[in-house]
Amino acid sequence: MRSWAAQNVPKLPGESIPLSLYDTSAKQVRQTDPGPTARMYVCGITPYDATHLGHANTYHAFDLVGRMWRDAGHEVHYTQNATDVDDPLLERAEQTGVDWRELAEREIELFRGDMEALRILPPREYVGVTEVVGRVAELISKLSAKGVTYALDGDVYFSVADAPKFGQVSGYDEAEMLALFAERGGDPDRAGKRHPLDWLLWRAERPGEPAWDAPLGRGRPGWHIECTAIALDSLGGGYDVAGGGSDLIFPHHECGASEGHALTGEWPFAKFYTHAGMVALDGEKMSKSKGNLVFVSRLRVAHDPMAVRLVLLARHYRADWEYVPSLMADAERRLARWRAAVALPAGPRAEELLATVRARLADDLDSPGALSAIDAWAEQALDQDGPDPGAPALVRDLADALLGVAL
Repeated sequence: MRSWAAQNVPKLPGESIPLSLYDTSAKQVRQTDPGPTARMYVCGITPYDATHLGHANTYHAFDLVGRMWRDAGHEVHYTQNATDVDDPLLERAEQTGVDWRELAEREIELFRGDMEALRILPPREYVGVTEVVGRVAELISKLSAKGVTYALDGDVYFSVADAPKFGQVSGYDEAEMLALFAERGGDPDRAGKRHPLDWLLWRAERPGEPAWDAPLGRGRPGWHIECTAIALDSLGGGYDVAGGGSDLIFPHHECGASEGHALTGEWPFAKFYTHAGMVALDGEKMSKSKGNLVFVSRLRVAHDPMAVRLVLLARHYRADWEYVPSLMADAERRLARWRAAVALPAGPRAEELLATVRARLADDLDSPGALSAIDAWAEQALDQDGPDPGAPALVRDLADALLGVAL
């Protein structure tokens, strides 16, 4: 599947700082330690509606991760999927009378445009689930050969009893797991399952649903195994960061980690499980199912996309926050001040500012702290004549390279 266009990222002078991130499984901030190539997988959209601000918050957070690694001299091998066949997509297609493939293609194209406008650096591999159904089926067969699966009316389940590390990503107790499993696509009450938390790997063909031929029987993949297969094939086991919104901690990342462990014998399947916070509107988490959405495609028509990006940067990536229109007005004022400051013929020296921005982002992506530092530089630049003719260009480059903001 085609990714989207990348922009050039300026090379910054001086020394970078190793990136530390919060690891959900360890419940602490730890320093990342990638090799020459840093490997990251971020779970993609289910394309049954337009990209909303909650999506943008997640992909923006992991864009900052990639930018910090690039600043440190790493190659970044970033993979993202698109769940282009799944129950919500099929349900929306039926409701609207649009073919599910056409709906997915339309919304993925809109997503690409939103990501380009927000200057999110693209993944090296952008993979649709429909492109890898055969590979997913092959891995499920391997899991079955290891004795960790069972069949139920043609469906194939992973047995949680055969997942010795299950629970170590989320840290949740069984009662919390069961509640979230029911809420987030699981089927804890299905008759015939060995355990309520056993999860679906392969869904046998149902009337009117898309299906593929496989040794498992005609059907389609379950949700979690899709990402496991794509990550394993593109990045291998033990990759650096698995990312997504905090609503993916359980069951998605929990189940995927156990699948990866069973397939590779390696634990953890990803060195870090890192999660972005949820964005609310009108007091509730922004959600397609609830319909309380602020669409990126509309925001970027009504406002400078860089102001949209500054709205996201002003909140720590792990924080839950609520969108109100005044946030956009604040961001537009900040963008105007920064652009006025870097348009000056000279400004205050900016080497210390660069070090500060690097330090703030290296500390678990403290983007609000980075913005405050640039705010202070811009205020000083606008209040007096700065001595350094190279400073405005350096500030422009650091905002671009580290924050993704084009001034």
